[in-house]
Amino acid sequence: MQKVIVVIGPGSIGQAIARRVGAGKHLLLADLRQENADVAAKTLSEAGFDVTTTTVDISSRASIQALVAKATSLGEVHGLIQAAGVSPSQASPETILKVDLYGTAVILEEFGRVIAEGGSGIVIASQSGHRLPPLTIDENKALASTPVEDLLKLPLLQPNQVKDSLHAYQLSKRGNALRVMFEAVRWGKRGARVNTISPGITITPLAKDELSGPRGEGYRRMIAGCPAKRAGTPDEVANVAALLMGPDGGFLTGSDFLMDGGVTASYWFGPLAPQ
Repeated sequence: MQKVIVVIGPGSIGQAIARRVGAGKHLLLADLRQENADVAAKTLSEAGFDVTTTTVDISSRASIQALVAKATSLGEVHGLIQAAGVSPSQASPETILKVDLYGTAVILEEFGRVIAEGGSGIVIASQSGHRLPPLTIDENKALASTPVEDLLKLPLLQPNQVKDSLHAYQLSKRGNALRVMFEAVRWGKRGARVNTISPGITITPLAKDELSGPRGEGYRRMIAGCPAKRAGTPDEVANVAALLMGPDGGFLTGSDFLMDGGVTASYWFGPLAPQ
């Protein structure tokens, strides 16, 4: 039976990871828009990869379950790359929480039921989750382990507590890392691993839009004020993902890997600290 790697959100980062881990396996590319999946499939198939495409709405459990069914019909699911989501400039707080937080939790739960022994997963979170002030122990536990269908009912996620789209995004990405820790225990019972990568500003079409949009000045300030003095690339994220998903990462699970050129370090302890 062929080994399947599911790529949810096959944009620049999703494709870069797929190139590193997809050789000899079947790639199932899933996007909200079929045309996006088709563009990625053309690029990857012309580079020698075996590819199938489908659509998925990650805010819908039924849609994610249909994706799981599609994946398992193709073979054994040995890899999951969850790179789909919406940014603060793209959506309302409610939509961000439904897609980025709830959707990712459903993906982890549903694929955790079918992931093959020796399989591994990656969730692309964000440096934003590291700039949220510390939560309480109870809030951390709630974001990590609340039954998924009750997740959006948590008090800290209600409209009177979530200030704006950026706050919703920070909560979602912190929640992604916490949920991965929780799910790593369950995935481990199947002999599988799952981790989070929290990239900083990474040059993709979306980042270029952000750099030229209303948040552009803040982005440029982060780049100038961090130790690396530059943005990252999708291939650099893929380097870390390849380690985490491959045999050399066999002792790594339930962890979050911050790779932001030192932006978070500068935010808490350097020139980017809030005045």
